[in-house]
Amino acid sequence: MRIIAGEYGGRSIRTVEGPGYRPATAKVRQAVFSMLEARGLCWEGARVLDLFAGSGSLAMEALSRGAAEAWLMDKNPRAVSAIKSSLADLKVAPHRYRVMSVDLLKALARPAQAPFDLVFVDPPYGLDLLAPAMEKAVRGGWIADGGLVLAEVEARCDFTGRIPAQLIPQTDRLYGQTRILLWQNSIPDLPSTPEPSTP
Repeated sequence: MRIIAGEYGGRSIRTVEGPGYRPATAKVRQAVFSMLEARGLCWEGARVLDLFAGSGSLAMEALSRGAAEAWLMDKNPRAVSAIKSSLADLKVAPHRYRVMSVDLLKALARPAQAPFDLVFVDPPYGLDLLAPAMEKAVRGGWIADGGLVLAEVEARCDFTGRIPAQLIPQTDRLYGQTRILLWQNSIPDLPSTPEPSTP
């Protein structure tokens, strides 16, 4: 698999094989990043969170295009090892990434240190993990106000009524057996306190 564009464009990254792992094809990754950039996402200074990272291709593509920092989470030690090797091969500066071998739902249950501008969610097919991950990410403050969440799921994934209401749908597209969804986080305004009237 190769990075499509940016600083590391054309460079190869390592992939992981096994049940639940299906690295995003170049066609899907191109569509994803065109979608994000069409919505005005500015890579410079952006913080990116890659959930169920697998090969880490989405986060690495973001880093290649100028994202300031990416966190990559996966609980499979083989995936984590492959991600670390790819980042080393690309010579990405260590301060620009953090690779975490974690049970993702437990990690998201803790409050975020700082919110992320873009969150990728690419759960294994058939395990119904999208909605729980989104709910915990919202509740824990992992998504910045105005931040984007992009999910790659199976075509028939049903999460009806289980995505937090503050995530506003932007895109829902099919690419063969893959469904790409995009939301924007809109944190509700706090009620304003009326100013005292002047006599």
